[in-house]
Amino acid sequence: MPDRPDSAALDSRGLAFAFAAYFLWGSFPLYFEALSAAGAFEIIGHRVFWTFVFCLAGVLVWREWSHLREVLADRRLFWGLTGAGVLVTLNWSIYVWGVLNDHVVDAALGYFINPLVTVTLAVVVLHERLRTAQKLALGVGSLAVVVIAVGYGQIPWVALSLAASFGLYGLVKKQVGGRVTPLVGLTIETAILAPVALAFLVWLQVSGTSSYLAHGPGLTIGLSLAGVVTAIPLLLFAAASARIPLSMMGLIQYLTPLIQFSIGVWVNHEAMPTSRWIGFGLVWVALIVLTVDSLRNARRPMELVGDPEVMN
Repeated sequence: MPDRPDSAALDSRGLAFAFAAYFLWGSFPLYFEALSAAGAFEIIGHRVFWTFVFCLAGVLVWREWSHLREVLADRRLFWGLTGAGVLVTLNWSIYVWGVLNDHVVDAALGYFINPLVTVTLAVVVLHERLRTAQKLALGVGSLAVVVIAVGYGQIPWVALSLAASFGLYGLVKKQVGGRVTPLVGLTIETAILAPVALAFLVWLQVSGTSSYLAHGPGLTIGLSLAGVVTAIPLLLFAAASARIPLSMMGLIQYLTPLIQFSIGVWVNHEAMPTSRWIGFGLVWVALIVLTVDSLRNARRPMELVGDPEVMN
């Protein structure tokens, strides 16, 4: 894999990989809605289990077994990834539940405001100091959440929960550092809950409440492919981030919530009262301010990019 670029030079394949990864993540609502007969918890069970199986197979095929053993032998890395595994499963669960319960727009909002949550965690946990533009972005973003909550009549908990779990996951991975490849990282993160997921799926089958074999081959194949569907965008992201600047990856990442937002509004026809449009407008203003500030202060370009493994 080529070295990570630090210049403005762009690789056409890298751009193609990046757009493909974020496009697939953005299209996930359509995939999970197609599996809705199984219900959110059964879908999550299959996603965790089959992702672990696929990643473990990938470790063998791409000969990362020695790296996996090194990570397992490092207690700090192992427990850090274990914590990340709990957070990634929580994030996936909230996301799938939201998609199946007409909260696709809220899910998009969660990933739009995630950069703002990441900045907040940097201040609260890592004691970093905010620049003026970051303070402005946080203020506008907070106002947006208030406007949406007041206008919609309830706190957008799906959006806030997704943003919080995503942000905490990124914080945990920051502590782990860049010593783990995406494939090995996701293998360990799903390994801790894979036995629980398998036990749950077996229990559903034994109790006669499983949808896995009860709704035709389409659903069975769709659930079985959950691991492949989860891992492919991750591998595309890894290939892209090795070829194009991270600042560019940070800009392209907004394609995912934009696609989700479009699906929620124009495909699923979720309610979008005026207050919600105003709230989203404020969020987009905050993101423009934050992005411009980050590009001007490119010393820490990783602030722009969310960790791929938890996406959706």
